[in-house]
Amino acid sequence: MNCMKLIIGLGNPEARYNWTRHNSGFLALDFYFKVHKLSWGDKPRYGAIFGRKDDILFIKPQDYYNESGLAVQKYVNFYKIPLSDILVICDDFNLEFGKIRYRKAGSAGGNNGLKSIIAGLGTDNFARIRVGTGNDELRKKIGDTDFVLSKFTPEEKEKLPEVLQELSDKIDSLI
Repeated sequence: MNCMKLIIGLGNPEARYNWTRHNSGFLALDFYFKVHKLSWGDKPRYGAIFGRKDDILFIKPQDYYNESGLAVQKYVNFYKIPLSDILVICDDFNLEFGKIRYRKAGSAGGNNGLKSIIAGLGTDNFARIRVGTGNDELRKKIGDTDFVLSKFTPEEKEKLPEVLQELSDKIDSLI
C-alpha cells in the first residue's frame, strides 16, 4: 500500500462560521475540491469530514478550531502517516490579506489550531500553509477573537477567488 498523505484544512464546523477568516483552511480545501471535481464523504470519520484523491486524504476537522489536533491525531495514528506527509492549511491574521506563506515546520505562532495539532502529534515538525487574513484596522476595532470569527469585507471577498486559486496551485505543487 502506498504511503498516505494528509492535508488538513482548519476551520469551525457550524454554518455560522462559513466565510469567516478562521475558516480559510476549509475554504481552501472546498475550492480545491471544486477545481479538481472531488467530493467529500457523506459522514465524518474520526472526527473529520474527509475526501480522497489517490493516496492523499483531505480532512476538515469537525471539532472547533482550537481542538483540531484531536481529529488530526486520529488520522495520523490510524493511517500511520509520516510527519513529512502532513500539510496543514490555516489562517494567519499577522500576514496581510491574501499573502500565502509555506513552512516545512515551525512553531504555532499564536495559532490555536496549530497549537492543538502540535499537542496532539507531540511535535511541530509538519508542513503548513498560512493564509493571510490580516486587516489591522478592523482587528484593532473589534479585537483578535472577534476578528478571526468575522466575515471577510466585500473588498476581501472579491479577491478571495484569486487567493483560493493560488492556494489550490500551491497544494498541487506540494503534492
